Amino acid sequence: MDRDLYMTASEIRKSFLDFFESKQHRIVASAPMVIKDDPTLMFTNAGMNQFKDVFLGNGKPLANRVANTQKCLRVSGKHNDLEEVGHDSYHHTMFEMLGNWSFGDYFKEEAINWAWEYLVHVLKIDKDCIYASIFEGDAADGVARDTEAYDLWRTHLPAHRIINGNKKDNFWEMGESGPCGPCSEVHVDLRDAAEKAAVPGETLVNKDHPEVIEIWNLVFIQYNRLADGSLVSLPHRHVDTGMGFERLCRVIQQKKSNYDTDVFQPIILKISELTGVRYGAAESSDIAMRVVADHFRTIAFAICDGQLPSNNKAGYVIRRILRRAVRYSYTFLDKKEPFMGQLMDALRSTMDAAFPELAARQDLIQKVVREEEESFLRTLATGIVLLDKIIQETKSGEYQVVEGRLAFELYDTFGFPLDLTELILKENGLVVNRKEFEQEMAAQKARARNAAAVETDDWVVLQEDDKEEFIGYDFLEADVQLVKYRKVKAKNSELFQLVFNVTPFYAEGGGQVGDSGYIEAGRKKYAIIDTKRENNLIIHLSRQLPEDLAATFKAVVDGDKRRMVASHHTATHLLHKALRSVLGDHVEQKGSLVHPDYLRFDFSHFQKLTDEEIRAVEHAVNREIRMNLPVNEHRELPISKAKEMGAMALFGEKYGDVVRAIRFGESVELCGGTHVLATGQIGLFRIISEASVAAGIRRIEAVVADKAEALFDAQTDLLKELGQMFRNQSSLRKNVEGLLNENSALAKQMDTLRQSVMQIEKRSISDAAKTVKGVVLMQAVVKPSLVGNMKDLAFQLRGECDHEMVAVLGGDVDGKAQLSVIVSDSLAEAGVLNAVEIIRAVSPAIQGGGGGQKFFATAGGKNPSGLQKAIDAALVLIEEALQEK
Repeated sequence: MDRDLYMTASEIRKSFLDFFESKQHRIVASAPMVIKDDPTLMFTNAGMNQFKDVFLGNGKPLANRVANTQKCLRVSGKHNDLEEVGHDSYHHTMFEMLGNWSFGDYFKEEAINWAWEYLVHVLKIDKDCIYASIFEGDAADGVARDTEAYDLWRTHLPAHRIINGNKKDNFWEMGESGPCGPCSEVHVDLRDAAEKAAVPGETLVNKDHPEVIEIWNLVFIQYNRLADGSLVSLPHRHVDTGMGFERLCRVIQQKKSNYDTDVFQPIILKISELTGVRYGAAESSDIAMRVVADHFRTIAFAICDGQLPSNNKAGYVIRRILRRAVRYSYTFLDKKEPFMGQLMDALRSTMDAAFPELAARQDLIQKVVREEEESFLRTLATGIVLLDKIIQETKSGEYQVVEGRLAFELYDTFGFPLDLTELILKENGLVVNRKEFEQEMAAQKARARNAAAVETDDWVVLQEDDKEEFIGYDFLEADVQLVKYRKVKAKNSELFQLVFNVTPFYAEGGGQVGDSGYIEAGRKKYAIIDTKRENNLIIHLSRQLPEDLAATFKAVVDGDKRRMVASHHTATHLLHKALRSVLGDHVEQKGSLVHPDYLRFDFSHFQKLTDEEIRAVEHAVNREIRMNLPVNEHRELPISKAKEMGAMALFGEKYGDVVRAIRFGESVELCGGTHVLATGQIGLFRIISEASVAAGIRRIEAVVADKAEALFDAQTDLLKELGQMFRNQSSLRKNVEGLLNENSALAKQMDTLRQSVMQIEKRSISDAAKTVKGVVLMQAVVKPSLVGNMKDLAFQLRGECDHEMVAVLGGDVDGKAQLSVIVSDSLAEAGVLNAVEIIRAVSPAIQGGGGGQKFFATAGGKNPSGLQKAIDAALVLIEEALQEK
């Protein structure tokens, strides 16, 4: 691309923000991609997410006009573009959404006219290439055609370039219920003149044509969808627009693909350099490079926003994206070792100006990505070995079709997508039973849906109130009134969500669990079992709805629980400071859980803490506790002042202009949680565990106060009990070491004795063997002392037999039956005998089941009395098979 001819991506982004700043919009920062306090979303999937509480009426905007560029991620739920990414020219996992908003200020006229002004007059897009769509109306909802938007577009476009759109394309909804309204999309026709002359562009709008693409959606939020499906008008009308930044760059830079713009090209060229594969050489490798470029960008920003790869929720999604990139580079770029961390400089060259967090977190991103790559490459190699076995077993069968169940296990356990499995199978002349695979996938999705299914009623509003104020920093009791409530059903349970005008209950957040307690009116108490924050509302969960909804309630927080939570929370601040002091300034908080019984603290560090380091951290925290440092709280502090104080912020959290800062001595952090009045109230701090939870992330669990005393009491009692077991209590360590050494010596003697018993058992089994058609048949119910070594016994019998053989062994251990069948490889490969088929046929005799491989299989059951019957039945099957041979 000639940068003298086209605006760069950075210039395009800046021009958008400058344009709307000139229209009196406040430019705000992007919210993190990972959402913390909205149970309906894991990730920010649209620019409006950070303003959701404003649209719901639960919060006030920073300004009536706002604009920004927002990091978004769409890989789960209904917005799932993952499988298209890399295969087409415009789908991405992470993308930037340029947006402008009006909160009860301007509406359709300004939104449409400014969109036209920016696209045509600022960016100089050919106006003859632009199309607009408007909502055609919906009789069922009672919403008429959006003639207002049509008339506004007619001042800029001819009638044939304004297209009626249906409810799917041109009516935006936040969810099954909530704010919604008609929208007007802007599309651009990027085809050449000949194609435009042959086929009118208006016939291709919203038809998934790769060169007639939507770039901007102007949403006019004017309705609220109720739980019963009906629409009511909102008291204030809003504008919410979103323009795909990557698509806009493609239009301005006149490229056929988003990946050909300078948003992605520096990364793709670096991938080409590191792999030795030229971009443009082959479709498969081009797709792989696009996948890696897109996915690495997503992973880097997720880590920046505090989300590390893991095995649950948002962390699992990020791990899945990373592994998809590894699979493509492994298969199509022949990269068998980690390399994605080396793409950081290329990524920063395209994004640093707008997102300086990339530079600040570069080391962490590279280390986490490398460890994740190394781990999955090992898993991938193992999965391919298993797939090879499946291929061999399928080829030896009658049908050249791999069971869908096996393909799904590869997908579910080893992260093999169906397309990768099918690709490898195709090379071996095999196919997957897709119907079975899809049945397994559908069953898994149904299980997930059932587990997460939540039915939520509409809010019942009892009184209008814009406070919903938290007063729990100062009070554990307060007189409150119920503002609104709703019923929620989940997992066959029914709860009520209550919102009060004021509340002393702390809502779960910042790692701290929510308060519990009760509300009381007319001598009747209603338990508050938990408190959560959702879309800027403090929600109190109760199993009962109060009888008198208009009563004034006495709200009472569980003081003992709050005291222990506060002690653990203050201890996390002291722990953070101590870790940085002992280990270094690279330590940063990566997550926490503050519970009344313990605290959990995740932090960046790349090796296990030594015993000396753990002790040093404990001593440092306990010194701060003994100093009885008073809390120094700043409730409404400008964030600039907080930074001047040296306040530490949790990276990945979004902070407003005014923050709360908590200081204990030299520990200063931005925090909304509850704390002790002075550190002496904590009493005592003790670390109970330290371990790794992710690449470059360690976790400490600790207890304080009453819980620490209980831990010391238990440890002291244990030492006393151990001491009483020995005559000389002063030499407890020496006595225990002597006992361990004696136990080790006895274990060796037992092993020697067990081997002797095994030799005798092998001779006994071999002497009793018989031969059928040249195959040695062995069987036995082995001694109880050998049941634990039955597999070893079976393989020794096979290894020491000079002929083709089969052995059926059984045993009874603690009232449970064990059964094993081992077959010579030659008999298994020839299809004469199959250990799995034999074990499955006879295991009902022991009331059990099992499986394995065709040369060795095992079963367990709860009926040891059926062992000999199972063995006899197995011998009958084996002899019949050998006679047929």
